[in-house]
Amino acid sequence: MQLRSLVVLVALFGFSFSVSAQKFYTKNGLLSFFSNTAFENIKADNNQVTSVLNTQTGELQFSLLNNAFHFKKALMEEHFNEDYMESKTYPKSSFKGSITNIKNVNFSKDGVYPVSVTGELSLHGVTKKISTTANISLKGGKISGAAKFSITLADYQIKIDDTVKDSIAKTIEITVSCLYDQKL
Repeated sequence: MQLRSLVVLVALFGFSFSVSAQKFYTKNGLLSFFSNTAFENIKADNNQVTSVLNTQTGELQFSLLNNAFHFKKALMEEHFNEDYMESKTYPKSSFKGSITNIKNVNFSKDGVYPVSVTGELSLHGVTKKISTTANISLKGGKISGAAKFSITLADYQIKIDDTVKDSIAKTIEITVSCLYDQKL
């Protein structure tokens, strides 16, 4: 009888552990940036963003290779990697933070849930605290997240040459979109 109770306890512990370990990830999230000036609009996409979301704690992480951004013009991509992001020196960018109101998201019910995100954005060798709003969406058991926010290039010590300063905005709009299609 004691062995049976032990088996039941182990099974319940294993079940409760699997329920509490609610980490989802993607290896192909999308991060885009947009620079809007009177002279020229610049847009680039990186669809090799890795992200992990813990639905229990709200912990959220992103990581990407800077040289995985793609531009409409090859020359823009070259200048981005060599002159501005200095991708050989600073190959990765990352975000580590959390959804502060994760309890407002019902992960068992389809819908769009507005959330607040805070954390540290690291790029170009500089780490800064940021806060933004985002949406967590659930549809058919699939989790996705989307956010849009702006950063100032000078905050991350990204220098723009005087010859092109009118072509690149001082503040860049960042858009993030991830479908968390894998479970850890």
